[in-house]
Amino acid sequence: MFKKAVEAKSHQRLSGADRKKLRRSIKDKFQRVSDSDLDALLPPKAEIAVAKFQNRVHLYAVEGGFPMFFDVDGRGNDIFPTVYALWIVPELLPAFVLKGGEVSRFVIGGADLMFPGITVPPEGLPSFRAGEPWAVKVPGNPAPIAVGSTTMSSAEALKAGLRGKALRITHYYRDLLWESAEGCYVPNAGFFEDVVFEDPSWLQASCDSDSTDVAGDTSGDQQSNPKSDEVVESVDVNELQHDSTSGLMPSNNGEKDAATGVTEGVSDLKLSDTVSGNDPNDQQTLSTADIDSLLDKCLLQALHTTVKDKDLPLPGSTLWSNHILPCRPSGITLDIKKSSYKKLSKWLQAKSTSGLISVKEDKHKKEVMLFSVNRNHVDYSSFKPEKRQVEKSEQPSVQSANETRSSKTLEVVEIYKPSVHVNSIFSSVGADPGKLFSASEATDIVFTYCEKENLVKPTNKSIVILDALLCDALFKGAIKKGTTYPTEIHKKDLGSTFVSRMQPHHVVTRGNESVVRKGALKTVQLLTERRQGNKKVTKLSGMETFLIDAEALASELQKKFACSTTVAELPGKKGHEVLVQGGVIDDLARHLMEQYGVPKRYIEVLDKTKR
Repeated sequence: MFKKAVEAKSHQRLSGADRKKLRRSIKDKFQRVSDSDLDALLPPKAEIAVAKFQNRVHLYAVEGGFPMFFDVDGRGNDIFPTVYALWIVPELLPAFVLKGGEVSRFVIGGADLMFPGITVPPEGLPSFRAGEPWAVKVPGNPAPIAVGSTTMSSAEALKAGLRGKALRITHYYRDLLWESAEGCYVPNAGFFEDVVFEDPSWLQASCDSDSTDVAGDTSGDQQSNPKSDEVVESVDVNELQHDSTSGLMPSNNGEKDAATGVTEGVSDLKLSDTVSGNDPNDQQTLSTADIDSLLDKCLLQALHTTVKDKDLPLPGSTLWSNHILPCRPSGITLDIKKSSYKKLSKWLQAKSTSGLISVKEDKHKKEVMLFSVNRNHVDYSSFKPEKRQVEKSEQPSVQSANETRSSKTLEVVEIYKPSVHVNSIFSSVGADPGKLFSASEATDIVFTYCEKENLVKPTNKSIVILDALLCDALFKGAIKKGTTYPTEIHKKDLGSTFVSRMQPHHVVTRGNESVVRKGALKTVQLLTERRQGNKKVTKLSGMETFLIDAEALASELQKKFACSTTVAELPGKKGHEVLVQGGVIDDLARHLMEQYGVPKRYIEVLDKTKR
């Protein structure tokens, strides 16, 4: 499941209600978890974030910590703990114990777990049902190395003579999910040391009988996980490498070296005696003075990089969430309640008293507003903002995934051309009225004009006084006859009003192909209606707007939905219409979003078959 890199569609914090729902789902799913265990995994005072992926997987992580749970279908019905969670609470899941260290090579290579590789306790095979989550352990250590779901019940396994696949692996140590954690770690040395058995015939037979489920799956099914319940004894790794040549490993030397390297890395794992030692929230413990200093640093970083004078006045909550929090160091959870100020308003008031900023409480919104920044203040002048570099090194799998998507990557940009109403404003600041501008660039131009002409009201920095040129640009022809022209405008309305007076255009780019069109972006229309014989047909038009070839799309949909498709010209209009037999309107909309990147807001759906 986590063999190939998949980009997250969104990242967001869980609300209080969603946190409670997640905790209930976990308690219902895992009967072994106690309230104290759940608090160790999902600390009550820590922020919990969820990442939603294209394959519907939801990943829940402690902000500034490690991923703890993942939901396979995104509906709360198929939740699994990560190995990080199992290292904190090892008994969260029942576990299968491997027969020897050699089996772990295949497990952490991504292969599913087979029954011949499981140690059956003296009291017999434990009872389980198909589809239950189980962990995988090595003998002699309580730290699980993988999780997955059972493929059959214990009764079915006994009938099959304990042959075949036992566990379908969903997540394992050193997969992309494990590597995605900031500062991914392993427990202390000694977690896993391999055991070599004198008679490895059971494994060799398993490899011969079902190579696709063991050795073969390391390349083709690395996304599944095995599970175990107990721990393994230890042997010297050098001894293990020497004995592993007895036919347990694949014949390819490169594969053997890779597997040996991974298993040696596993030998450094071991659980601590106490759960708190693995709590990710204990790794970044800051004192009150440290948090106060970090708050000041993040504020200065934000004032230098993201807070612009044109955005003022700015609500305190917006300043905190959109400007200050993004400036905190990676892996640090910044909580104003743990500072000496306790409240955001008190901290901003303190910074206002020092003269760095000017704030004022909005009595209507009951919120502190940032009105101005003293960029001549000694703290501001002496601070040197950090240059945040984008990480250049990526996993090879991430690069290959991006390369395969490059041909389908869609970019839609709304741009604007100066009209006769605003040409004078562009000319006065030296901008070319014949060029195309984005909304932010056009807003910068009108604010540059205001600064050049000193139009900001001295008594209220959030108000701009309109001179004759700016008033005509904004309101000439838009004000009814007999109505008085306004003499001033609020800063927050200036940019949008100015942009609305320009001619809208849009740029659509897909791969190396790019098109600039006049007017607003048109939507893709999906329509389902009934024909004779009560048959449904789905019509698709407007796909040319997003540089999608109608003939190629029709051929693709014919294979995907196993139905007939036709392409026809739109009567009296430019473009084509794709007709798909059947009521596939929802699936078709999803296909356009996932495969062609068409934003949901640009897809118009109408189902005439629903009453």
